[in-house]
Amino acid sequence: MKNTKLVWSDDPKDKQKMAEADGKAKPASDTNGLKSNNFVAVFRIEKSGRGGKTVTVIDMLPKVETFLKDLTKELKSKCGTGGTYLMDGKEGIIEIQGDKRDAIKALFEKKGFKFKGM
Repeated sequence: MKNTKLVWSDDPKDKQKMAEADGKAKPASDTNGLKSNNFVAVFRIEKSGRGGKTVTVIDMLPKVETFLKDLTKELKSKCGTGGTYLMDGKEGIIEIQGDKRDAIKALFEKKGFKFKGM
């Protein structure tokens, strides 16, 4: 059975093996496509223009879509709320519904990200 070729699989390990076999494997990075942690995230709370709803905004993040997408997904699951990421302007922005600064601070400390504005 060594001459068989995998046609389709849902398993990420199989997809990595196929990419390595084809020579298309991308180098693994520790922070989802971000090479270094040379940024300082800025936290702020916004209410204006949002119908009175509180939103935690994390600004001055690197403008790398995979990094923002994965971090937003992780923050939303840890905080148990909705949110989004924006790539307008020069830096990336993440918006999380509600005042979730404490939960986000704990996650950033665990990941070793620098931040201010708490």
